[in-house]
Amino acid sequence: MTPEAVTELDAGFLARHAELARGYGGGGDPDDPALAQAMQMVLHIPKDDPPLRSSLLAAAATSVVALCLDPRVGAEGEWQQRYLTWKWSRIRKVSRRARGAQWLTAEEVDGVTVEVDGAQARALVPSAVGEVDPRIRKLQIGGTDLEHDAPGPTDPDLPVLWVHAELGMTVGKAAAQVGHASMLLAGALPVRQVYAWSLRGYRCAVRDAGPEQWSRLCDRVRDGSATAVRDAGFTEVAPGSMTVIATAPDRW
Repeated sequence: MTPEAVTELDAGFLARHAELARGYGGGGDPDDPALAQAMQMVLHIPKDDPPLRSSLLAAAATSVVALCLDPRVGAEGEWQQRYLTWKWSRIRKVSRRARGAQWLTAEEVDGVTVEVDGAQARALVPSAVGEVDPRIRKLQIGGTDLEHDAPGPTDPDLPVLWVHAELGMTVGKAAAQVGHASMLLAGALPVRQVYAWSLRGYRCAVRDAGPEQWSRLCDRVRDGSATAVRDAGFTEVAPGSMTVIATAPDRW
């Protein structure tokens, strides 16, 4: 369904989108580091048959925006308070690797799983870092990466999240960054466009952008036709680095 074909929107969706569009952060860090808020993201990376990097990143990005607009984070939803506490704090995402029984256990923890071309990622309901479910806390944060692949042309009806290739981010870091990008894009787009996107399961494509393409994308950020993620610099990249640029389909 195209945005133009959307004639009626659910009041709950309107409210959830309005909350996302208000932005995030502003609360700063608590004095106790254990109270800092973070969204844990679990990436399913089997040892024997790992997924394509681009598909895994697309699944990660989709899972985040799907969670942020899930009815359970809305008014009177069971996840609302945990979600809002995180959203209005100094926002963080932490990517972890799971395989085998670890992945099955991760699916028992509150969150949203998305599969893209066989790659699976799960965005978990945020919490204080000191209160992360023990089943998730024991999962490895770093140490596993995936080779860059060449996924081919993108679907013209889907948003594209362009990763700054020269930064050399690991798959875990890139997953957190595309998760930021999908959130920001959904908040920046008109609600009818986001609702039409929701009917396609918030699917998106993730692609690497080399120097020339990145320069063109930065021009689009400056003219307001694309949405950029600027990293806080906690890991891997310098503070303020532009890591991902999100673009909506031209026909939107």
